[in-house]
Amino acid sequence: MGRNARDSRWSARLFWGGAGLVAYSYLGYPLLVTLLSRLRPEPRFGKPSEWPALTLLIAAYNEEKVIARKIENALALEYPLERLQILIAADGCEDATVEIARRYARRGVEVLYEARRAGKMAAINRAMSFVRGDIVVFSDANNLYEADSLQHLVAPFSDPSVGGVSGAKVLLEEGDSLGASEGLYWKYESFVKAQESRLGTCTGVAGEIFAIRRELFVPAPRGVINDDFYLMMQILKQGYRVVYQPQARSTERASASARDEIERRSRIVAGRYQAMRYAPHWLPWRYPLRVWQVVSHKFTRPLVPFGMLAALLGALWAVLRPPSAGRRSWRQLEPPFNTLALGGQALFYLAALSGKFLQIPGKIGKALYLPAFLVDSNLAALQGLWRFARGEQSAAWRRVRRRE
Repeated sequence: MGRNARDSRWSARLFWGGAGLVAYSYLGYPLLVTLLSRLRPEPRFGKPSEWPALTLLIAAYNEEKVIARKIENALALEYPLERLQILIAADGCEDATVEIARRYARRGVEVLYEARRAGKMAAINRAMSFVRGDIVVFSDANNLYEADSLQHLVAPFSDPSVGGVSGAKVLLEEGDSLGASEGLYWKYESFVKAQESRLGTCTGVAGEIFAIRRELFVPAPRGVINDDFYLMMQILKQGYRVVYQPQARSTERASASARDEIERRSRIVAGRYQAMRYAPHWLPWRYPLRVWQVVSHKFTRPLVPFGMLAALLGALWAVLRPPSAGRRSWRQLEPPFNTLALGGQALFYLAALSGKFLQIPGKIGKALYLPAFLVDSNLAALQGLWRFARGEQSAAWRRVRRRE
């Protein structure tokens, strides 16, 4: 076998391995879980005969601009107030968040405050000792619930196999390219969650609208970055399901800028690498289907940047070192397939650059921003890996700016 033939074989392996990883993460797994879910009946949950006691636990840090609006939203929800506890868990605030929240004490709002900043998960751990509800709904201060969201969240708990319920995250602004791309991403994630939920359990939750049975709560060890993922994994390990309830909707603004969105995603990916590190302890090994779902949905995604790089290098290698003679095999990236593989990727990255820097108005601009959003997301994944490897991602992360 000649040197060029060996080079062709290795370049093809590099390209197809990388392209396969990207395709499986974004398309293959969603397709498989969709097909498998069709073997199960679509679940339907009715209203319970009696509304369970519920605690709405709101984590807050420097939220003076939004905390009053959040509390007013909570008090206006369509849920019996005598069955609802509203609990604010704040720590390390340097603004008037706590003072504003305490003004609602006469209306039954309870505020827990710790002067030392330790992060959201530490605040949740501390607050759970004061929770009275059988169901705990975790929320953030910067999102608002639709009026009937709590009713939809608690309905699936009538099934004793359900240990957690995730609502839907909805972005209010999709008018510009960033908002449209971020909104499209969340619609894609919502679709995957819905198919997973129909199959048995979803493996991703919206941390700002996530409900669990109080008795299933497991305090997180110090330093956990992605609190919602940790809580979900503990529920799965205990043998319960987590279901997706799209009728329970939480709305919030899009990220203020592409830089803020990259900051948000890099923190999430740092937490994802942390979860991969502790996978032997966190994964529900007694349930192989759930392990496959978690690995496919959550653990392949941070590896996509390496798949993209491998596909690009493999195609470039095949163009620079083509075999001297061949039968035009697309599997081996022999001409002209090597040129097509490299040219297709070049067009994709050119579209990403155009979408990011040219600011083209209208539908064309939004279409071009989608590849830019994907590239930025995967650059954020590399940044998240760097943070995790250097131990720079604290559990007490800074909330990214949202549009006013």
